[in-house]
Amino acid sequence: MLYLIGSIILTSYLTLAFKVCKKYNVSIFQAIVFNYITCVVTGSVVNGSFPVNAATVQTPWFKWACVMGVLFVSIFNVVGLTAQKISVAVASVANKLSLIIPVVLSVYLYGETVQGWKLAGVILALLAVVLTCYQNKEQEAGKEAAIKKWEYFLPFILFVGSGLLDALINHVQKLYVTEENKNAYLISGFLSAAIIGSVLLLMQYITGKQKFAVKHLLAGIIIGVPNYFSIWCLVRFLKVSPWQSSASIPVNNMGIVLFSSVVAWLLFKERLSKINWMGIALSLAAIYLIAFGDTL
Repeated sequence: MLYLIGSIILTSYLTLAFKVCKKYNVSIFQAIVFNYITCVVTGSVVNGSFPVNAATVQTPWFKWACVMGVLFVSIFNVVGLTAQKISVAVASVANKLSLIIPVVLSVYLYGETVQGWKLAGVILALLAVVLTCYQNKEQEAGKEAAIKKWEYFLPFILFVGSGLLDALINHVQKLYVTEENKNAYLISGFLSAAIIGSVLLLMQYITGKQKFAVKHLLAGIIIGVPNYFSIWCLVRFLKVSPWQSSASIPVNNMGIVLFSSVVAWLLFKERLSKINWMGIALSLAAIYLIAFGDTL
């Protein structure tokens, strides 16, 4: 359970950190790139050495680590934009609504079962997510600026991308990840993200679209260390979880929705309507049914 709690708190921290970045005019893209460089350094320290070498490239999981790196860069940018343009709650909810994707793939790929109370929990979770991210006119009026039409696509993009990332992490840890290579796999994924991000950032420096500032680097470091351990905890949790992945991922995701929404309400005074609170209450019920539905 410690790995589950760690994953929930650290992942929620990442979403909330983007809200703070906006307050201090930190470049989200620069912070994200420096964050992945920090993840590589952090992982290497945890591992005791930098584990990526010629032999690593030949492993069957390395290509999936590279794909994970691409998804890391893409999704993290969309999370940041959604948190800033709309709200932390919507970013968290759209991110974790994606729980349905790995659940469906778990049934299709691994023959896991989702029926009875457990199925009711998954359906309830989807409803809870919709209610939690619902924004009424009063809430919209309280935002600093009107949301542009294209920005409404951000939650959908986040939904698909995050779902594919969760499914990929689950798939690789089932087939390839062991105690011996778990750090090498994570560091390879973060290295892929760091290289892609660094190339794009260098191009923006050259064209003058971005300018370096120490605050962007510091933000990346502050985000990067918890980010590494958030994925580390998730991989460990999926490995030792007493539930099937079709239950483990929804429980983890709904926990993140609950925690980040309540913290954003407390710290950033983000408005939560009665409908939002109803969604949060349904989230609790959904988590219970998904985790323990088979025993009812």
